[in-house]
Amino acid sequence: MADIPKIELRGVSKSFGAKAVLRDVSFAVAPGEAFTIIGGSGSGKSVTLKCILGLMEADAGKIFVDGEEITAMKPAERDRVRAKFGMLFQGGALFDSLSVWRNVTFALTQGRLKGGGELRKIAEENLERVGLGAEVLDLRPSELSGGMQKRVALARAIAHRPEIVFFDEPTTGLDPIRADIINKLIVELVRDLGITAVAITHDMQSVEKISDRVAMLYDGAIVWTGPTADLRHSGNSHVDQFVEGRSDGPAE
Repeated sequence: MADIPKIELRGVSKSFGAKAVLRDVSFAVAPGEAFTIIGGSGSGKSVTLKCILGLMEADAGKIFVDGEEITAMKPAERDRVRAKFGMLFQGGALFDSLSVWRNVTFALTQGRLKGGGELRKIAEENLERVGLGAEVLDLRPSELSGGMQKRVALARAIAHRPEIVFFDEPTTGLDPIRADIINKLIVELVRDLGITAVAITHDMQSVEKISDRVAMLYDGAIVWTGPTADLRHSGNSHVDQFVEGRSDGPAE
């Protein structure tokens, strides 16, 4: 089983009209690995994530989770696989009408308001994992700072103990100090909970902090994949330009 990738894409393509957004995308993520996809705006990062999550249907290619082809599954089967997923959305996507503890346990109740005492305890345990105390349990998200909201969203992503967590621009909107705190939490959670992590981001500090391996998307195609340690001497002109943040290079 150890040789079976946790996630694998084989020749995945996706177009919107005449615009090819993904072109023959293939990669594999090992169990327990932290894998990050980088690339500029419009390179296909978000569409890749949505295809894996089943929010979009690929036009061609296959997607596997634990060796099961999810692209060929019926909705009920796909829901079973989706139960393995946790998600940290770019903006946090917290429900401001719900208290913090209800937000954290939302996936456990499918949004139904039930099970007060036990769920509060679960929420408190997960908030503690991300460095927040019981004093925030009954607050609304709007009463929290941006960094605290991101921590609550992270607590929600792990509350049902998913096997795979997806991170969509996890440090967007945070100052460098708070961004580093979130990066550190992600590293600790992946290690301590044995989670497989798949992130998309353009924040190079985040990439180098949280990733074991990195893939570069350019114009819908994977142009480089390798260990994070090789990122700054990849030998690939697209990667070099992106990592160094230069305006001159192959990417216009």
